[in-house]
This record gives sequence, C-alpha cells and structure tokens, in this order.
Amino acid sequence: MLRHALRTQFTRNHVTFQYPSPFLNRLQRAGPVGIRVSRPPICRHLTGQSGPPTPGNDAPNPVDDATEEVSGESEANPKKKWKGTAFKMFESAATTFASITILGLVGYSYTRYYKYLVLEKMENAFRPGDPVLELAASGKEVPKSTLGDIPGVSDESDHDRWIPRVEQAKIDAIVSGEDRGRYHLLIGEKGTGKSSMLIDAMFKINGEGVAMFEAHADLEIFRIRLGKALDFEFHEDNIGALFSIRGPRDASALLDIERAFNKLEKVALKRRKEVGRPLILIINQAHLLRDDADGRDLIELIQQRAEQWAASNLATVIINSDKYWVYERLKQHATRMEVTQVSDLPKQRAMQALRNYRKKYWNEKTPDSILEEVYDRIGGRLTFLNRVAKSRNMLNMCDHICNMEKTWFLNNCWILGEEMDDDVMDQQKYASSAMVLAHALHKKSLEMEKTYHPETGHILPEFPLHEARYIMTRADFIRQHHDLSIFAIDSHAMVRADNVPMQRAFAEICSEPGFEKLLENTLERIGDIESLGRTKELTFKDLWEGGKYKITTRDRKGNVEREMEMETVEGKKDDDDEED
Repeated sequence: MLRHALRTQFTRNHVTFQYPSPFLNRLQRAGPVGIRVSRPPICRHLTGQSGPPTPGNDAPNPVDDATEEVSGESEANPKKKWKGTAFKMFESAATTFASITILGLVGYSYTRYYKYLVLEKMENAFRPGDPVLELAASGKEVPKSTLGDIPGVSDESDHDRWIPRVEQAKIDAIVSGEDRGRYHLLIGEKGTGKSSMLIDAMFKINGEGVAMFEAHADLEIFRIRLGKALDFEFHEDNIGALFSIRGPRDASALLDIERAFNKLEKVALKRRKEVGRPLILIINQAHLLRDDADGRDLIELIQQRAEQWAASNLATVIINSDKYWVYERLKQHATRMEVTQVSDLPKQRAMQALRNYRKKYWNEKTPDSILEEVYDRIGGRLTFLNRVAKSRNMLNMCDHICNMEKTWFLNNCWILGEEMDDDVMDQQKYASSAMVLAHALHKKSLEMEKTYHPETGHILPEFPLHEARYIMTRADFIRQHHDLSIFAIDSHAMVRADNVPMQRAFAEICSEPGFEKLLENTLERIGDIESLGRTKELTFKDLWEGGKYKITTRDRKGNVEREMEMETVEGKKDDDDEED
C-alpha cells in the first residue's frame, strides 16, 4: 500500500538534515571545541511506491497517493462541503448588494447635488453685476466726472445720461420690476438707441435680476448664448454616467431651450417668494432669427413662456427688434404684449445729444447754428449723430452719410430702362417697385403743407402698409426693402423712408431730369417681357408657300356635312416695307 514519503521517521531525518553546517554543530555542542567530520546522509530516492509492486499495479501514481486521504474525507462528510458552498454564495451576494447600494447612494447624492448646483448657478446669474454691463460700460454711459461742465447747459440732469429720452422712464420701470404683468416688444429702426436705453436701465440697478443676450439665426448659437446668460450648461458637465445614471438624451436645440426655461421658472418661483419682483429676460436683436419653420417655432416657444410668466408675475420678457415682421408674428397670439415704438430723437434732444458727444470727444462748445444744420441734414438718428460727433468736420461727415445712403439705395434698386435684357426682369421688378414707392413718397412730400417743424424737426411723408403695397403692385417686396433699411415700417404699419438721409436721396433721385421717363420705360419693358412670356405663337408651316388645308366634317353615316379650306392671303404692305 502506498504511503507519503515523509511519513517514516527515517525519511524525515534525512530529508531535514541532509545539508548540515559544521559551524552550527560547533555552536550547539558544549565543552571543548572539536572538529567533527559529518558524513553525507543516506538519501532515499522517492519513487511514489511505498512497497513492492503488486500485480496489476506496477507503476503507481504519486498524485493518487497524495489525494487518497483527502478524497476519502470529502466523501465521508458531504454536509460540510455544502455548508462551505452556501457560505461562499451568501458572501458573494452580500458583496454585490453592498456594491450596488453604495453605487446607488452615491449616484443619488450626486444627482441631488447637481440639481441644486444648477439652480444655484442660475440664481447667481441674476445677482448684481452682469457681463453685458462690463462690456458696455465705456461706450453706453458718460460719467459726470469726465463730462464736466458743458457751457450753455445749467441743469445737471441734462448730461446725467448720454441721450435723455422720453421712453427712458418707461424702460427703467420695466427693467427694475415695477412695471409687471406684461411682456414688451421694443421696435424701431437700427441706430435709434433701443439697446442703449436697456443697458442704461440695467446700470441703475447694477443688473440685479436681469439677464440679457443677443439672438442669432442659428438655433445652436442661440442656445449657447442663452445658456451663457443664465449660467446653464444644459447638463453637458454632468458626470452621472459614472454611476450608471443616464443623463438627458441628446435632442434638438429647441428642446434644450425649453429645458433652460424650465429651470428659469424654478428660480423665478423662488425669487418671487423671497424678493417679490419678477426676473427680467432681455432678448436683443430678435429680428436676426430666420423667418422659417425653426425661427417661427422658437418665437412661438418664447411667446408662450412670456405669456405664462407675465400672467403669474414670475418673469418679464423684453424682445428688442429692428424689423416689423417680428411684430407681425407675435401679434397673432399676443394677449399681454405691450409694444413700444422707438424713433429718432426730436430736434432739441438730438442737438443736446450732439452737444454732449462733442464735449466728450473734442471738449468743445459747439454753436447752436452748427448743431441745427447738422440735424437738418441727418436728422435725429443716434448712430449718425455719433459718427458726426467723432469727426473733426461735422458738415463734411453729414454729406458723406447722405452720399452713402444714396449709393446704398442705387446699388440695390436702380432701374435699367427699356434696353434691359429679359434675364434681369426679376431683379428689375424688385428695383422698379422700390423706385415707384420712393417716387410716391417724394411726390407726397411736395404736396404736404410742411415737412419740418421748428420744435420737433423733420416730418417724413408716409403711407399705410396696405397702400404702399398697392402703389408697388406687389405685396412681398416691401419686406425685402425693409430688411435692407431702405423703407421703415413702424408698429402702426406706416411706411416711410428709413431715415432722413434716405428721404433726401429719394428727393435727389426723383428730381433728376428724365427720371420719370426712365421709370416709365422700365415698367413698360417689364410689361412687354411678361406679355411675351404669356403669349404662345402657333405656326402652320404648310401654308408658307401657297399650301392649303381642307377640313371636312361628316356625320355618323359618312355623309359630308360641310367642307372648309384654309389658305394664306397676302396682306397689305406698309410704306416702310415698300421703300425697302
């Protein structure tokens, strides 16, 4: 029978001390030190066989000898084996459950913290201070310390702001939260000072409770600018995926804007309880949105939220636009919208603004006669006044602005007369309609009793929008002309020249000799081309050289009912043909 190799006493002794050390032997022995010569131990070679081979088992396996006793014990105690397996299963299950529990608790805690952080960041966006104010601090406001004493101006309130306007008090009440329960649309031509008034109102409250951003035609850029104004990342910084928590699914920019408005609504609810005033959201340059399906959907989304927030005093939305089409779009579903028209400055305020400009840039006192002449040439458009004030020679700059407006109009809407090619007919339809309306405005200015008031300034001729379309004989072109700042359409649907220099350009062009004849020839040429396009010419080639057509009609029995012949007849020649 096989046994383990180390079981016998003889084998253990030789295996353990088969390399004795002479040094250790000397230390262990007591008495005089002597030298002992140790003989090499007798080593036994283990073959895995504990006894003589038996028949049928000539080559025993050492592995069987080593595991024979263990196998016997396992078979003898099967309950102990199942207990060990069950304990291991329970240990694995407990470890898995603990891991899942910890992961869930950490993920839930992070989600709660992230939602709190999102609202906290958005609340911080409405605390005092705004990046818009920092960017516009040097250009939109004139400090008293740098303005100094302006000769001829005694009242300090006259130069407290750059441009004192009648609408400024109303804008201040809206931005400060005193005027609530409505949302507002500011409409007016570019350069009239709409954005300046909004920024001036924000300065007075240090931007507290106000967020302002610029619109854009691309919805993705609009989304990013809205997120920057509200300090909202649209969950792009969320790391919940580390805890197997799925974040908001990827979707369109419009859905992200809706999510931002949902968060803004929560912040507005909290602010209404604590402060009692609504939030102010200003959307500047809203006319840059495209008038397509996406743009209309975005305007509808903004208007729905504006109506809801205005009814509950949560937030006041201010939409600033240069173009009339935004008003047309909002008018369809507006119930709480208030429209504010912003026009050019009247004469006295324009002269005062120009005086302040000259004081800042040149530190000079400008005579009233020069200021009045400047206003007579360019009107009260703030962007023109600013350019003139920065120039050394103001009158030359006025002439330059007038020439630029005239050139802009001619480059886009000049007519070609009766010699034009039919390929440019579509463009000439667009140009001739503008010329027709410009000529009508010029004629109306000549028929008006007065076009200039000593106190208020210029009085520009104007037509209702429907009448302007009737004059142009087209209903779609006026929108394109308005986008090019050739004609202006106010909130009362009145059409006039975009500015005073443009009206002066109309008068100069329409007063030129031969203009009316050129316009008439152009319209006639356009009519001829359209007539040719609508006319179909039918030619019978068989009749060219004396040929004939014979037409016979028969009844159902084949009898001839009538016959008709067709042939060419030489016509009368004109005198010009006979001379040739």
